[in-house]
Amino acid sequence: MTAITHRVGALGAMMDEYERAVRELNQFVGPLKQEAFLHVRDADSTDENSRTIQSVVKHVIQAGYAYIHYLRKALGMSFDTPDYKIETPLDAVRELEILASRTAETFEGMWLMSFEDMAALQFQVRWGPIYNLEQLLEHAIVHLLRHRRQVGRFLSEARFGSSMDRVDSDQL
Repeated sequence: MTAITHRVGALGAMMDEYERAVRELNQFVGPLKQEAFLHVRDADSTDENSRTIQSVVKHVIQAGYAYIHYLRKALGMSFDTPDYKIETPLDAVRELEILASRTAETFEGMWLMSFEDMAALQFQVRWGPIYNLEQLLEHAIVHLLRHRRQVGRFLSEARFGSSMDRVDSDQL
């Protein structure tokens, strides 16, 4: 996902933004030292997905594959979640890029889908509401952005043990 893509259509624009959100998260995660990736940042959190940068990234990837399942099912396509491991910052970067690629593959050839066609693809998500294709893709983008912000705060706020986290601390 090194090249920046500019797709056509509303769906294409949303996919471009999804990839941008992945790149921005990877800018935080990629330069991390292993210890920083695994360090418990929020010991008081009751959410196991919010305690370490590793757990945040695992959560983002797990949710991303769930979004792909919803979308592909609505589009009449099959999908099997690939095996992945997130043990190092480089694993995280690689797997987030694969997730973005798999998401883009879902929409290949559909970039000019009309708003009406996107709105017609509706499905209920496990947390309750009924979403359409556009709403779920927007949700997926914001999900990445929220967790990019969370990781950024972990790395910039002293209360989260942010000192000397990066391989090159000038990159922050």
